[in-house]
Amino acid sequence: MRFVNLLSFSLLQASAVLSTLLDDRSAKDIASKRPNHPIQPHHPGKAFQSSPERNKTCTVKSSGNGKDDSENILQAIKECNNGGHVVFPKNEKFTIGTALDLTFLKHIDLDIQGTIQFTNDTVYWQANAFKQGFQNATTFFQLGGEDVNVYGGGTLDGNGQAWYDLYAKDIYILRPILFGAIGLEGASISDLKFRYSPQWYTLVANSSDVVFSNIDIFGGSVSKNPAKNTDGWDTYRSDNIIIQNSHIDNGDDCVSFKPNSTNIVVQNLVCNGSHGISVGSLGQYAGEVDYVENIYVYNISMSNASDGARIKVWPGAASALSGDLQGGGGLGAVKNVTYDGMSLSNVDYAIEITQCYGQKNITLCNQFPSNLTISDITIKNFEGTTSKKYDPLIGYLQCSSPKVCSDIKIENVNVKSPSGTNLYACGSITGIETQVNCKSDGKKGGDS
Repeated sequence: MRFVNLLSFSLLQASAVLSTLLDDRSAKDIASKRPNHPIQPHHPGKAFQSSPERNKTCTVKSSGNGKDDSENILQAIKECNNGGHVVFPKNEKFTIGTALDLTFLKHIDLDIQGTIQFTNDTVYWQANAFKQGFQNATTFFQLGGEDVNVYGGGTLDGNGQAWYDLYAKDIYILRPILFGAIGLEGASISDLKFRYSPQWYTLVANSSDVVFSNIDIFGGSVSKNPAKNTDGWDTYRSDNIIIQNSHIDNGDDCVSFKPNSTNIVVQNLVCNGSHGISVGSLGQYAGEVDYVENIYVYNISMSNASDGARIKVWPGAASALSGDLQGGGGLGAVKNVTYDGMSLSNVDYAIEITQCYGQKNITLCNQFPSNLTISDITIKNFEGTTSKKYDPLIGYLQCSSPKVCSDIKIENVNVKSPSGTNLYACGSITGIETQVNCKSDGKKGGDS
């Protein structure tokens, strides 16, 4: 009897080991190969550390039927942290209904082949999403740590319709951001689809050495209530960031460089329906110092947008753009920013530079000039057509004082309005009249 029991026990052990080996082999079989997207043609200059191969594979199991998979996801990530590869299998749908703090990641690949959808429980997320300390930004999750790769060809879905409808009733609700890269050092995020974010699609905060490649962003409302503030990317207190080779169809900034964004390259993007590639807004909070420096934007296709290249700075006194967006009086600088190559179609302004963001009264703006300077700006090699909105104007260049706005160069901009003109509204920028055709009265052709 003892021999039989021992034999049975040994067979059970062997079966368990074999099952584990088969599961591991099966996981490896369905794992994606990590993509290789070269950073080209432009590079911020700082080298990126290599990411070693992973030595373990874990598979996330879907509970199905809309059940919360957060626990399964967290378990797989913890099991494969420090050198592993986590697979979200193709053709499977995962539901997240719990705020996940994933800022502990180290040497890990997240291979998202299936679909991850966040629940539309607006009450829960307003109470539990992670507050990021800038413009009431919150995120469904926080992805942070070091040496992290996220890819796989799958989809992250923010289930935004409930939020678009709720925001139409109450502009003060806290809408989560779909993808939160928070405290991420050394990472690549590529080959993913982002859909229906409640607010911004991506926030990159307190991060460095991060590359985004081949990201497809899309999402609009199916009701009368539009999807508002759906920026593609917002960078904040981050350095050495690349955003490249992506397609963005959204309703706000295609990319926005928020305070203390430095050494960033944005290249080879197709943007539709956006508010342009934007610096800012900056200087929103009185007494705080905002810097945006060393930015290169290259080879952008911009269609059906409010702006192409845009720099937006708050004036020196308090102003209000809307009930949930107001400010002014902040300090700092925008310096060494280049927009090189943009193809425009049906864009309201090809170029917009303002230090009067949120202040429609230009006289009042000039009485309280911005405390944040703009200098060493180059905008070149633009072509295309603007929309009818501000015709005959194609651009708006309005600083609050020549003393805080200097060294702005605009060259080889071959953009026409529908009526065939290339006029700009200009004000308080020394020497700009020798570079572009300024409208004589310097007034803006409409609201921004």
